[in-house]
Amino acid sequence: MQQVLQSFVERIARARASGRPLRLRGGGSKDWYGQAGIGEVLDTRAYSGIVAYEPTELVVTARCGTPLSELEALLDWSGQMLAFEPPRFAGATVGGAVASGLSGPRRQRAGALRDFVLGTSLLDSTGTMLRFGGQVMKNVAGYDVSRLLAGSLGTLGLILEVSLKVLPKPACETTLRFAVSEQLALNYLATWAGQAWPISATCWHDGVLAVRLSGAELTVRAAARALGGADCGPDGEYWQALRDQRWNFFQPDEGAALWRLAVPATTPALGLAGDQLIEWGGTQRWLRTDASAAPLRASAKALGGHATLFRGGDKDVGVFQPLTAGVALVHRRLKHSFDPSGIFNPGRMYKGL
Repeated sequence: MQQVLQSFVERIARARASGRPLRLRGGGSKDWYGQAGIGEVLDTRAYSGIVAYEPTELVVTARCGTPLSELEALLDWSGQMLAFEPPRFAGATVGGAVASGLSGPRRQRAGALRDFVLGTSLLDSTGTMLRFGGQVMKNVAGYDVSRLLAGSLGTLGLILEVSLKVLPKPACETTLRFAVSEQLALNYLATWAGQAWPISATCWHDGVLAVRLSGAELTVRAAARALGGADCGPDGEYWQALRDQRWNFFQPDEGAALWRLAVPATTPALGLAGDQLIEWGGTQRWLRTDASAAPLRASAKALGGHATLFRGGDKDVGVFQPLTAGVALVHRRLKHSFDPSGIFNPGRMYKGL
């Protein structure tokens, strides 16, 4: 692996000297996410493998090019999991999962990917290796840079290794289904949020609300009886397909763009034109629509949230919610601190950054 690492350093040095950008890339499973990639591809998959795994400590450290499937197979053997359930697109790598920052259905209970990042190492644009955080759940020294890298889309540096907190798989799971309208589903979710039910995931689409319960068997069974609805058993395929975005709802469509709106859980039905899917207890609203970006973003902002152009559509409007002047300045300073040469994935998040 030292030879691979040295090749990365040399590629970065050449890019810095020539001023030509590098497009950091693992399996390419999320090339469509964010703005279009610019520059010569630096493929990270050769830098692969599990560095350390301590099941009793609930921590695993893996190199950036490690296939996500390989890591999850190891965890599964020990009865553990990545609780934030990152989408497993074909060819997905650990580095790519962290760089994209995407989380799946269990995020509403377990937390987002960034909440599970304990430590990272990366190469900056001078070819210097930097280390942040560690391999324990409590790191109190300095700034929490490791979590800053989650969702940065490779714009700050080449993530080499990442240490992640893992959790045991639940002893029991079952799925309840309710045939309800969008607003009634949101009312249910708001009511249940204030109670101690073991709800690990929710999804409303096309008039059906699915609720996953996870935990000890007695707790799950008691909650299922109390909540009612149709008990469909674990229904693992439903949640796996949702997690991996294999439903037709998520697939590219020339006639409509797929937007992801983040809003407060108490937000009522949006009343926006298009096909909707609601996750995370009401805080994540997916919308497939041909509506223009400006009114969508204005609606999300008025509700205290933001809108992301997730797939399709015209990316000239910007993929992510436009930054205020102050926040844009912070982004520029961070980019310059980690990548003063401006060679790593330039413009992948915001044009000019």
